[in-house]
Amino acid sequence: MSRARSGHPHVLVVDDEHDVADTQALKLGHHYETTVVYGGAAALDTAGPEFDAILLDRRMPDVHGDEVLARLRERGYDGVVIMLTAVDPDLNILEMAFDDYLQKPVEQSTLVAALEQHLDRPGEDDRLDEFFEITSKLAVLEREKSARQLESSAEYTALKERAAELGAVLETEHDDFEELVETHRSISPGSV
Repeated sequence: MSRARSGHPHVLVVDDEHDVADTQALKLGHHYETTVVYGGAAALDTAGPEFDAILLDRRMPDVHGDEVLARLRERGYDGVVIMLTAVDPDLNILEMAFDDYLQKPVEQSTLVAALEQHLDRPGEDDRLDEFFEITSKLAVLEREKSARQLESSAEYTALKERAAELGAVLETEHDDFEELVETHRSISPGSV
């Protein structure tokens, strides 16, 4: 994990609304070093391996957050990406390579807890990271979509099965698995 000059992880906050981006950075100020950019194009120009995490808005007029995410991953950015957005999720999020999905408005404690969860265990276990990425997506969709809509999605069903597989294996390999799940559940209510 890269550490900024302050010794804290470095987070890039991306939102086209200046007040929103600045407020998110203020919420993180005591825990993380932050850099703020105001739009997708600026995010693509600024983002790099020196950032441990990126908080990324989805709906931006210059370059949509979904495209920013895809291009960052294509360029090899493997840091944490948390979608922080007011956009209601649709089934298309199943194919997106983010680590977590938080809907605005987000309390400071939730934002900090989400970052801590992802940054405190980098590379610990790729399967654990995959499990929480999947369960985050499932939780968001289960809050927003009807059971009938979800049942008709092959991608949703496949991810649900993968989460169950991973959960069964991880529970036997990690003594603190239930504690990790509980922490994740408190950040992403309805997950796991």
